Amino acid sequence: MADQVGSETLSYEKARALAQTDDVGVRAALAERKDIPPEILYFLSDDKSADVRLAVATNTAVPKQTYIKLAKDSDADVRGGLAANIAKVAPNLSAEESDKIRAQTHEALETLANDQITMVRAVLSEALKDVVDAPADVIKLLARDLELEVSGPVLEFSPVLTDADLLEIIEHGPATGGIGAIARRDSVSENLADAIIGTDDIEGIGDLLGNNSAQIREEALDDLIEQSASIDLWQAPLVSRTHLPDGAAERMAEFLAESLLDKLRARDDLDVGAMAVVSDIVRQRIGSEKDELDPEKTLSAGFDFLKVDPPIDTVKRLHQNNKLGQGVIKKALQAGDHTFIYAALIVLGAVDIAVARKIFLEKSPPGIVALFGKAGLPADMLVLAQQKMGRIAPSEIIEPNVDGSFPMNTDDIDWHLEFFASMIERGR
Repeated sequence: MADQVGSETLSYEKARALAQTDDVGVRAALAERKDIPPEILYFLSDDKSADVRLAVATNTAVPKQTYIKLAKDSDADVRGGLAANIAKVAPNLSAEESDKIRAQTHEALETLANDQITMVRAVLSEALKDVVDAPADVIKLLARDLELEVSGPVLEFSPVLTDADLLEIIEHGPATGGIGAIARRDSVSENLADAIIGTDDIEGIGDLLGNNSAQIREEALDDLIEQSASIDLWQAPLVSRTHLPDGAAERMAEFLAESLLDKLRARDDLDVGAMAVVSDIVRQRIGSEKDELDPEKTLSAGFDFLKVDPPIDTVKRLHQNNKLGQGVIKKALQAGDHTFIYAALIVLGAVDIAVARKIFLEKSPPGIVALFGKAGLPADMLVLAQQKMGRIAPSEIIEPNVDGSFPMNTDDIDWHLEFFASMIERGR
């Protein structure tokens, strides 16, 4: 039984005897103790039970000579346990440690950083993300990992990574979401900010704008403000950004949603002149909405994304650079960036803008579904798109099939799009 191990000091003979017992619980309890001879822990690192080996791997007293052996253990939990444990002590090897011990520790870390199991690499990354003296080559290896749960922690937090390292990672393309992790780092430099902006990563740039410690050149910030008229995802972080260029508030007042206009007017850094201009623009917008007489504009009330030019060129550029993935589109839909989604539907489906516009003006559920099908987007976006973009009543929403598949085949998709094109031709 495990209580045979007790808490009293064990003699070498007693510890050795317990290490050879058939009771797995006893061996595991022994492996957790920090006061037994290192050779006993070394012996237990070869135990046939993964539970015992895990207890050894997570024991801070584990002899460093076992690192490589445990890093190559057949059990992923054992390797993960070692990753969390070794990361705490590896950067602090004393000068008295032999070169052989330091080399063994480094080899074990490198082995874990190359582990086939994502969880093991992720545990190591999380453990090393804040360590100032972590081995640079191991950190760089983790930072280039294609799984965000591995690369993300070190990309966002590791003090070991230099601007040169990060610029190289950006150039070669990090994991999806990696740009955002870099953008959230403390005190992003101007050069790094330029590189992030140059990726055209919508989400990553949004994270950069939301990072008030990031240094963004004024010309670049001016350009992003102009683009934000059609990229809703950037508007909230811009409104909350600590420092805005002169005239930025006035320009943003032309296109911000009402909730963000209130936040803009609440800023305490706007001078009297800027505040007056913003207030005047707000009054003009309210007045123009009340006096709207154009039948089509009246019909499009509530469809704000139809009232501005969709960012077709931006979306085309993202598509050409393979940066218009379903993850980006889904996040934009969840964030309410309907102008971006509208442009993505037009570009991905190669649909005439007039046809897409007509579908939303008619509030047509099958038309909206056809647009998403033509764009090759998954069925799990359909309900939210119809609710938020189409303002479709719950009883009329077309849902995915029971098995989650798309509710419309290719022929049906083409028929509905051709139907709306013919409506336009007939002037209806």
